[in-house]
Amino acid sequence: MKFGVVVFPGSNCDKDLMHVLENVLQQEVVPLWHKSKSLSDFDIKDCIMLPGGFSYGDYLRAGAIARFSPIMSSVVEFANGGGYVWGICNGFQILCETGLLPGALLRNVNQQFICRNTYITPISNDSPITNQLMVGSAYKIPIAHAEGRYYADEKTVNNLQLNKQIIFQYCDEYGNINETGNHNGSLLNIAGICNKNRNVFGMMPHPERASEDMLGNTDGKLLFESFISFAEARETSVEGSWLRAESNT
Repeated sequence: MKFGVVVFPGSNCDKDLMHVLENVLQQEVVPLWHKSKSLSDFDIKDCIMLPGGFSYGDYLRAGAIARFSPIMSSVVEFANGGGYVWGICNGFQILCETGLLPGALLRNVNQQFICRNTYITPISNDSPITNQLMVGSAYKIPIAHAEGRYYADEKTVNNLQLNKQIIFQYCDEYGNINETGNHNGSLLNIAGICNKNRNVFGMMPHPERASEDMLGNTDGKLLFESFISFAEARETSVEGSWLRAESNT
């Protein structure tokens, strides 16, 4: 598999993300300029990543202009075809703007930019990036955003809960989901969600900033390792099914 990292004007976490994927996790990485219109070099086993930053300076609102970049039509098509798409921080905001994920990211409850370590806890193992994490455990992952307060209407929230699409919630260092750990005021402490098909996921915290020993924190690396393991297992399963089908013809 390989990772495509989309670079928008104003992206500032693309290099960090590519470094972790390529040099720490030994994965193939392809930078994708936002004006590109094709993802023909990627298939369903690959992952397109939307990094953090301030695409187009966050004019209008975060992610509102980036959704119209030429590459986003291809990203939507890729996701609808079953390909993996993962948005981090500004990438999460863009995914909500495109409609690939429900809800919106509003100004933080204190109306200020927040840059600090937070703790998040996985709600289930039923997603590619949480399948190897411990439900109820606290993972220290930093945030850096001004518009990170997740919000959705009651019907949407009910559907998220019904379909188990909430994958991360903010918590304290002991894994307790409470207001103490909810620094941006997100509804239901939501820090990350996925779509119904579980191939598109977004989160506000930055796992790429917590993936190396030199940073004093490798909790974020566990999310990437979880996803890679899941994707490789699915690829093996698909190849096995194809071989079995071939042998029966």
